[in-house]
Amino acid sequence: MSTHVTDPARPLAGKVALITGTAGAQGRAAALLFAERGARIAGSDIDPQGNEQTAALVRAAGGEMLATAPADISAPEGAQAWIDAAVGAFGRIDVLYNNASAPRFGTPPDVTPEDWAFSNRHEIDIVWFPTHAAWPHLVAAGGGSIINVGSVSAIRVTRAFPQLPHGTAKGAVQSMTIHLAAAGGPHRIRANVILPGLTMGASTDRLFATPDGPGHHIAAGNPLGRVGLPDDVAKLAAFLASEDAFYLNGAAIPLDGGQSIVA
Repeated sequence: MSTHVTDPARPLAGKVALITGTAGAQGRAAALLFAERGARIAGSDIDPQGNEQTAALVRAAGGEMLATAPADISAPEGAQAWIDAAVGAFGRIDVLYNNASAPRFGTPPDVTPEDWAFSNRHEIDIVWFPTHAAWPHLVAAGGGSIINVGSVSAIRVTRAFPQLPHGTAKGAVQSMTIHLAAAGGPHRIRANVILPGLTMGASTDRLFATPDGPGHHIAAGNPLGRVGLPDDVAKLAAFLASEDAFYLNGAAIPLDGGQSIVA
């Protein structure tokens, strides 16, 4: 994996980037930005219509995207099929961006066994199985970047918005990341995890549904006065995918406007 960038305006030129959850707001923002910066995209989602809409936007902007959906990448067979399709189309993998998740929230009395199992599958397994399937291809490519999406809920509790199963699962993703970073180092495979705070998207819209909703309370308490946007996460992910971040490995990066540093 070269550390030389020939075009600063397109720092991902020549790279093949696999992005999960490309029908959603964060995944769509990432697909568009990665493609703008030169990457060829393989995106997966359970939503065929939304995934194809993202692919159409990428292509309209002059990019290239393989859209695989419906793809249940929380199961080993689905993850392997997606990885195989991406390698079949593009021949290699340089970046794996594990963006997709489906959170469940609640306090200890509220969390059912089904919630717990669902959260583990759709926040831990959904990261592990694509990573496991992509690993030999990253080794064969001479290295690459694994980018996981965790959450500040793994390290900080928001009383206005209890997140026990979500925070626990994202803590597991954060722990997984450092083990991937250590194992991948000799192969020049880097692994880092982004810890977003509350970010606008389908799973958080309900927090802003009323004027006194918890989303507004959280935004008011943020040092920058707002919650995160999908583009905020996509920009950090694109940096981590680039050669400019080559020496960054095993990092957990809060992305919450400073929310996690205030009482």
